[in-house]
Amino acid sequence: MIRRAVLLLLAPLLLCAGAGQAQAAGYRYWAFWERDGDHWVYATQGPSTSRPSDGDVQGFRFAVSEDSADAARPRGEADFGTICAKTPARDGKKRVALLLDFGTKTDAPPGETPPPTRTACAQLSPDATTAEALASAAKPLRYDTNALLCAIADYPEKGCGEQVKSKEQPSTTPKQHKGPSLGLWTGAAAIALLAAATTWQVRRRGHSS
Repeated sequence: MIRRAVLLLLAPLLLCAGAGQAQAAGYRYWAFWERDGDHWVYATQGPSTSRPSDGDVQGFRFAVSEDSADAARPRGEADFGTICAKTPARDGKKRVALLLDFGTKTDAPPGETPPPTRTACAQLSPDATTAEALASAAKPLRYDTNALLCAIADYPEKGCGEQVKSKEQPSTTPKQHKGPSLGLWTGAAAIALLAAATTWQVRRRGHSS
């Protein structure tokens, strides 16, 4: 009975240790962003349904992210006046500035090297979508059967939103203990002492009776 109680008390600690060592999973994909003033906002629509207005700035960043809250923002100059400076306005057309950040080597699929970040100014009909802006400025594009954007300017050559292990966070100390945490061993020791004390009390009562 005592042994069973000790195991029940120790089980949550073992579960916590396993959870702490588990690696979170992320996805390698193109994240779509819209410029709002001086900062980026994660787009609520896909490129095929988003219809930017004249003067809008939209960005894409290729990276490994767990979800939209963890997604990496585009890097580089995101000013409409700078990106579209050499594209004069035309009647009946809109201009959309695009910032394409191909990410880092760490986020790249095995065997591939990300191209440098680039910008483009797409001049389109007023009702054109972001997907059409990309098609006019960053071919070839690649989509999967579910219309998920897989590649911009043929990067990456393979893959589409595949699940990968997230990047490990660097240690803040010179050496990091890989085994169970100190808290786990402390808790286990406390339970062991409790079990020993309980056993002693039971035996003492047995001798007294």
